[in-house]
Amino acid sequence: METLLNFIVEPAYAQDAGPGGALASFLPLILIFVLFYFLLIRPQQKRQKEHAQMVTALAVGDEVVSGGGILGKVTAVGEQFVTVEIANNVSIKIQKHTISTVLPKGTVKSA
Repeated sequence: METLLNFIVEPAYAQDAGPGGALASFLPLILIFVLFYFLLIRPQQKRQKEHAQMVTALAVGDEVVSGGGILGKVTAVGEQFVTVEIANNVSIKIQKHTISTVLPKGTVKSA
């Protein structure tokens, strides 16, 4: 009976990893992480950094587009909010981080 048990249980033991061992088994995971870093993570961090610089550089007179598509001219800049004039005598207050683009001067009049 014991020999039959050894015959059945024996193949269930883990086999040796072979040449290369653990490094060879983790190499695909490491390569995928490196690929994700250079194709997804790094470009996103760069865009976030550029957006943060754009938001901190906002000044009165800049023409901007908000994330909601509102086009206007900056009339006041606060710590977290920006006042944007969207029409004559019509101003709204929006959060700085919602500004998506700073446009070239003269864009608001042509739009």
